[in-house]
Amino acid sequence: MDADLLRIRDDALLALESCQDEANLEAFRVRVFGKKGELTSVLRSLGSLPPEQRRVVGEQANQLKELLESQLTARRARLQDEQRAQSVAAERIDITEPGVRRLRGSQHPLLQTLDETIAIFTAMGFEVARGPDIEDDYHNFAALNIPADHPAREMQDTFFVGPEMVLRTHTSPVQIRVMESRQPPIQIIVPGMVYRNDAPDQTHSPVFCQLEGLMVGKDICFAHLKGVLTAFIHSMFGPDLPVRFRPSYFPFTEPSAEVDMGCPVCGGNGAGCTRCKGTGWVEILGSGMVHPNVFRAVGYDPEVYSGFAFGMGIDRIALRRYEVDDIRLFYENDLRFLRQFS
Repeated sequence: MDADLLRIRDDALLALESCQDEANLEAFRVRVFGKKGELTSVLRSLGSLPPEQRRVVGEQANQLKELLESQLTARRARLQDEQRAQSVAAERIDITEPGVRRLRGSQHPLLQTLDETIAIFTAMGFEVARGPDIEDDYHNFAALNIPADHPAREMQDTFFVGPEMVLRTHTSPVQIRVMESRQPPIQIIVPGMVYRNDAPDQTHSPVFCQLEGLMVGKDICFAHLKGVLTAFIHSMFGPDLPVRFRPSYFPFTEPSAEVDMGCPVCGGNGAGCTRCKGTGWVEILGSGMVHPNVFRAVGYDPEVYSGFAFGMGIDRIALRRYEVDDIRLFYENDLRFLRQFS
């Protein structure tokens, strides 16, 4: 073989063996077979050779070309096989390895508390009722014995959304709507969000979940109210907690009572307890016998029917139940906090 062709063959085979990827192979192809490639230059120079030598060198050059092309194809195939094997090895899944446990979502602690509260009252025969979040002044105030000049309106900072229209400050308007639509006996609970223009702090939020209850019929008395609410508190917090009813004032009930339970933190001892401020008691809800004026507003005869109503903030029930000291934690959506209640 011609000396130049021998040199090209030896250099090309050595260079081809060192190619490790497609870019190296392409560089090799251009170096040998490109327009200015080494073998291409030899083939172009054949015309300057004598006829007899031209035939011999041309045949040798073509043989070398076929050899290097076949070696290039084989090298490319080997590299592709190696890359494919590496890729398969990297993507291989060992089905015998244990799986990675994914974190599962869970119900928000306020919804947990609401659902359990509803379950307790429905087990006592209460029906769940719902109503609009935007209420007219009549259902939110006037029908509940709170006229325009009544000082009780100052007790609740209200969001007004239009003339005589408000974001409801309590779920009591639903009680009015239910009584307007049917005759006694009535036994309902009304869960839902309520809105008050309060500055957020440890125990207050401008938006919170409330649940109210209403029972109306003949011969309903305060003893029924006491029995229902005591049963609820014992079901939610435990049968050993003491319960007391303190006289209070609400414009839509008379007589009215705040309901306290023994502090679940100090067990009613009170000594040094910051949760109950040393009293041994914590307020849990408000209640009372339905005011006769409320019955008159819905067309009930207060001489025939009587009833009781109660209301509680689900947020505060959750505070007591989970021994959390700041209501704002329920609304900050910090997963580190919420996952404790999974």
